[in-house]
Amino acid sequence: MSLLLASSNGTFSSVHDFFQSGTWLVIRNLAIFFVIVFWLAVAFWTYKDARRRIEDPWLVVMATVLGLVPPFVGAFIYMLFRPPEYLEDVRERELEIKAMERRLGGRDLHCPVCRAEVDSSYLVCPVCTTRLRQACSSCGAPLEALWQVCPYCETSIESDGNTVPIEQPRRRRRERPA
Repeated sequence: MSLLLASSNGTFSSVHDFFQSGTWLVIRNLAIFFVIVFWLAVAFWTYKDARRRIEDPWLVVMATVLGLVPPFVGAFIYMLFRPPEYLEDVRERELEIKAMERRLGGRDLHCPVCRAEVDSSYLVCPVCTTRLRQACSSCGAPLEALWQVCPYCETSIESDGNTVPIEQPRRRRRERPA
């Protein structure tokens, strides 16, 4: 029994000596330093991410404080409640939607021969001189091919058959892989 006590006393004394040595102090100080650096890095990441996702500066500050105050746990809480998209992505999506709406609502008209963009008031394509619309014999307003009466002056229309109807832009179909 005394042998067992002596060996355990020697083991504890060597462990005690290790924790009292300068090596342990260096290891402990380095570990504390790296934990603090990692904690500040997590807070900085939270700040940078919040700036990219949140417009309100007050909320950015609150998110950064949340990333700092409960160390390491605050960043996880922030990640649970942060906005799902970056502000840049939201703006880009809104611009794309506005551009699509403008394209769809604008009814871009094209010449059926040369595919040049033409206005709805053009009688002739300015690029290839194809006759696009017939002019009213009374008021000179451009008329659609199917109209029977001029809507501007109520003159009846006699079709001469020389006009080419303006084409709407066609949507291209994607080819399916074979």
